[in-house]
Amino acid sequence: MSDAAPDWIAADWGTTHLRVWAMRGREVLDRRSSEQGMGKLTPPEFGPVLEDAVAGWGAAPVVTCGMVGSRQGWAEAPYAPVPCAAQPRLVRVPDHAARPVYIACGLRQDSPPDVMRGEETQIAGFLLRNPGFEGTICLPGTHTKWVALRAGRIERFRSCMTGEIYDLLAHRSVLRHTIGEGCHDMAAFDAAVAEALADPAAAYGALFALRAGALLGAQSPETAACRLSGLLIGWELSATRDLWQGQPVALIGSPVLSPLYTRALAGCGIQAASHDAEDVTLAGLYAARQTIGADT
Repeated sequence: MSDAAPDWIAADWGTTHLRVWAMRGREVLDRRSSEQGMGKLTPPEFGPVLEDAVAGWGAAPVVTCGMVGSRQGWAEAPYAPVPCAAQPRLVRVPDHAARPVYIACGLRQDSPPDVMRGEETQIAGFLLRNPGFEGTICLPGTHTKWVALRAGRIERFRSCMTGEIYDLLAHRSVLRHTIGEGCHDMAAFDAAVAEALADPAAAYGALFALRAGALLGAQSPETAACRLSGLLIGWELSATRDLWQGQPVALIGSPVLSPLYTRALAGCGIQAASHDAEDVTLAGLYAARQTIGADT
């Protein structure tokens, strides 16, 4: 790290991990991570965990996003209703004497009901990097978000539990005896996406066929993993067609999931551009930082 102290600290505090960055403006001076996620902590533990994570970085204010602002987190950052501007909203953590700590508010959609927490910061960062974008942002993950943007505003969004369903089926169902790790048989993936898009109801019956194919045929665990990914992502694309069809699409996600979504969308004629999740998270936290008054 540079000898100069940071003027602020960015933090992404999720359920399983805490990541912090020492920042000078938009420049990253240093970074750290730990497994002290929100899900492992009680409210009195958040302050000491944060101070341990940023030790040696002075008393710079912290701007954080993620599940730390949930009802079970450090301090609840209430959901802001959509449609709304993509500019992050912040609440200050009370009674933390070491430094000011701010948490980004999540977003709520009342009809149909939906929520997001953390992704709103990435959306703000994406728009800071790509001003004027109008279309759809897809944020692949455990609960993938599809977000419609117009004139710098979040109009509506939809969450899909694709990542969680994959994990449940691959590791906790009868398919755990069948599914390998990773997705490398792209022909199998492409075929499964096409099947799910063409006939989502019939594709439902294809899930157990993955197990039967391993028992009765020569289907490999690697091929089964790719077919499972393709079926679930194909279902997701079918369920969100009204959000992405005919629209510019930007992807923000992990280097593992984003290429699969890029490939699946390309099969539908959509050329989606991928953007680095850390880069847009930091940009969004920087945008949030700019809203804080001089009390920091």
